[in-house]
Order: sequence, then structure tokens, then C-alpha cells
Amino acid sequence: MKLFNINKNETDVNQMSPLTWAYIGDAVYELYIRTNLVDTTNLKPHKLHIESIKYVKAKAQADALKNIENNLTKDEKEIVRRGRNTDLHHIAKNASVQEYIHATAFEALIGYLYLTKQEERLIEILKLVVKNTAN
Repeated sequence: MKLFNINKNETDVNQMSPLTWAYIGDAVYELYIRTNLVDTTNLKPHKLHIESIKYVKAKAQADALKNIENNLTKDEKEIVRRGRNTDLHHIAKNASVQEYIHATAFEALIGYLYLTKQEERLIEILKLVVKNTAN
């Protein structure tokens, strides 16, 4: 999912805050979901938005993480752990604290994979999430 040239190496990315990974992961995940919906449906923009919310809200992301955890490598589980244990500065209004923490961990994983240019693995995980969420 190469969108932009990323000038950071893995060492640089590892030194970033997990909230930075989550920040970019949120954008990457939402773009993937929107692109997937445009590609696989014939919905009008408002309906696309309503459908995308099913995937990108904090509870859905927390559930997505739970559904893929057994498929993650040891290193990916460590990224998730770091994302989950980061000090959050606000909580989504429509999610519990636990859901928000796990959603942030999910976004951190997506962002980390994107920033470290692990495109094949990123796409594999995103497809798995969409498959599990659609069921």
C-alpha cells in the first residue's frame, strides 16, 4: 500500500511514540476501508460513510484486533503491546476506555507496518480484518 515516500528507517520508526504509529495507522486504515468500499460496492457517498463507520469506530477496531491476535507474529504482538500501554490523552466519546485502548493498539500496528514499509503484511492483515468484520 505504497502511497507516499517514507524517509524513515526501521530504527527511526522504533523510536517514535506508539501514538505516532496510531496517528498514521488511523489514516491508513480509514483510507483502506474507504477504498475497499468504493471498489466492492455501488453505494452513494452518505451510505459509504455509514458503512465505513462499521469498520473504523473504536469498538470495531478493538474487535478487529481481538479477531487477528492469533495471526500476529511475536514482533507484531510487541507493537500491539506498546500501542496498548501508551498513555492516552483523550477517549472517544462513543467507546469504553478498554475499547479505545485496544483500538489505539490496532491503529499502532497498522501505522507501524505502514511506516516500516511492510506492505505485503499490512495488506494481509487489512484483508483479514475486512473479511472478519464482514462476517
